[in-house]
Amino acid sequence: MGIDTLTTFFMWCTIINGGLYISCVALVMSSPDFGYRIHKKFFSISRETFDMVVYAILGFFKIIFLAFNLVPYVALLIIG
Repeated sequence: MGIDTLTTFFMWCTIINGGLYISCVALVMSSPDFGYRIHKKFFSISRETFDMVVYAILGFFKIIFLAFNLVPYVALLIIG
């Protein structure tokens, strides 16, 4: 597997995961009560706890996205 193939792979991983992240953030920002109402039916959770969990999940996803998608893609662009 060559550098060109790896660069293309990480480029598409970055595009797909970046789009997924942006979509999730847009959904949470545009309708914050929607997710809370759905989860409130299944779990007894306060609004503050729900907001913190959603914020933590989005932050964790962003860190994973940067570390395992964007950084390898940029590194491959530099060495390619």
